[in-house]
Amino acid sequence: MNISPIISVKELKEIYQHDDVIVLDARNNAHAKEAYDRQHIDGALFIDVNSDLASIKSDLSQGGRHPLPSPWEFAQTLTMLGILKSDHIIIYDDSNGANAAARFWWMLKSARHERVQVLDGGLQEAIRQGFPVNSNPVYNRQSVESYPATDWTLPLALIDEVEAKASRSDCIIIDVRSTERYQGKKEPIDLIAGHIPGAVSIPFTENLNGDGLFLKPAEIQKKYGEIFEHTDQSNIIVHCGSGVTACHTLLAMSYANLPNPKLYVGSWSEWSRNGKPMIIDEG
Repeated sequence: MNISPIISVKELKEIYQHDDVIVLDARNNAHAKEAYDRQHIDGALFIDVNSDLASIKSDLSQGGRHPLPSPWEFAQTLTMLGILKSDHIIIYDDSNGANAAARFWWMLKSARHERVQVLDGGLQEAIRQGFPVNSNPVYNRQSVESYPATDWTLPLALIDEVEAKASRSDCIIIDVRSTERYQGKKEPIDLIAGHIPGAVSIPFTENLNGDGLFLKPAEIQKKYGEIFEHTDQSNIIVHCGSGVTACHTLLAMSYANLPNPKLYVGSWSEWSRNGKPMIIDEG
């Protein structure tokens, strides 16, 4: 069953109380769990990007700030949450789906989960439209079977492939960070500012309209169409700071029925810690 990767608040209102619908709060900041405890969408479970959606190592040069867990580890997390392969998963965050909601979507799709959607506009849009929110505790559903996930099926790129393709005219490396971070004028998270030589800047925020909602699929197709028209999808690599917000652009592309480019999970956080060449824009 093919469903849109994006769901509106109106559509969620109609189905969120169905037995096979599980809503998950994937907001990601230093106080995400405390914020969730204060207010979340009615019935939503909490998932943590650092402990549930990543396998962070002590040496961040090995995979960056949010390397993927193994498929087996991810399967254990889904089993703990009581998620079944047949469930309809709805994910939101407080960043218009641009943070861990998109990352969780990518991971579920890569684990072959069919029915998974991200809430358009995230928590803010749900509140604006009067969706039920509260601070009621929500408990994981009783696991009745282990979730089957054995590999990542969506395309990935490792650091050596990124380096090899960055200078090739038939390849495109997309950097979805803010323009200031791409130019090296600002780096609030990683140790070094700049960007991968040859990478083009297309901030993920350009996937949204002024209200924080996704552009229409036709608009997204127009935005990225020239890239896909002239470049094989296997030679398109998308990255960000640590492989989280890059998934927002992959989500937007999926929404527009465009092919799946490769995700460079290590992203700038890995690249900048490995002595790789980098550029800081002058001026």
